[in-house]
Amino acid sequence: MNAPEVNPHSGALEADGLVVEFTTRSGDIARALDGVDVIVRPGEVLALVGESGSGKTTLARTMLGLERPTAGEVRFDGTPLNYSISGLRALRRRVQMVLQDASSSLNPRHTVYDSVAEGLRLHGLDTSDPQGRTEAEQVAAALASAGLRPPESLFLRYPYELSGGQRQRVLIAGALALQPELLIADEPVSSLDASIRGEILALLLKLRDQMGLGVLVVTHDLGLAWNIADRIAVMYLGRVVESGPTEEVLARPKHPYTQALLSVVPEIDELAPVVLTGEIPDPTRIPGGCRFHPRCPALQGGFAEAVGVATMCTTVDLPLIPPDVDGHHVACHLPQRVATEDLADV
Repeated sequence: MNAPEVNPHSGALEADGLVVEFTTRSGDIARALDGVDVIVRPGEVLALVGESGSGKTTLARTMLGLERPTAGEVRFDGTPLNYSISGLRALRRRVQMVLQDASSSLNPRHTVYDSVAEGLRLHGLDTSDPQGRTEAEQVAAALASAGLRPPESLFLRYPYELSGGQRQRVLIAGALALQPELLIADEPVSSLDASIRGEILALLLKLRDQMGLGVLVVTHDLGLAWNIADRIAVMYLGRVVESGPTEEVLARPKHPYTQALLSVVPEIDELAPVVLTGEIPDPTRIPGGCRFHPRCPALQGGFAEAVGVATMCTTVDLPLIPPDVDGHHVACHLPQRVATEDLADV
């Protein structure tokens, strides 16, 4: 008897060649995403990392249907996203977003109970729970899953009565109340004290392990990504420039941009800090060739010239990184000529 076929796209949220453009006030076209391929599956944590302006949040919002791509498509379960009201409601029933600033995300006039129950009411799940639970039981279960116990003691409290960590847990509980398959967490601990950050990260890992949740984490912090992510995608100026298993990418980074980001992680002492000159270029005027070349230490320091790729760096565009879940991929001309261990010395 043949084993049933497993759908490789089951529960997977995919971006396929996503392009997102905005028109500026001056009439120029800004390309916030310029061909992005990523995939996040249930039971894994994918971290999107990069500086502000790299396109991380735009990608997360587009994958949730909050932005509509100019080109390419978002797929869930292998099916292109339906942008009708019913289609987006169906997606957000299964994929929930956790925002970074609980203080501004929670309505100060709503109790904890109402904040968590809001999603249930919007989706009609307050009266049609598959397990036959009442609304109060669903809210209590969500708060408990987010580490807020006893949950009933928080029902009538307001956001101002909670600590920053508790408010972030309430946001997570609001997402968990819908029993989603995936969470998109945008800088989930950036507004928290260092003592609380570890607790929230541990909670996300617990949810992955116990509930099989997939988590897409948007962060500028490679140290955070190293501690929580199974895979990592490094973004720069609207594209993924390096991706792969977290341990592989961060232990043996191939792209000078990843190396520069990694060099300023406080926990890593053996790397000399790399100070990048300038800022991410204007997305209305994306540089030719490798889009990182105006800031690349390897090009500025003469290393790219020494190994014979300087002209390619400034003139030859690089292919998109594939969205697969295996292997270490990089969009850079240098690794084609130089061994990874030598790149670490650039």
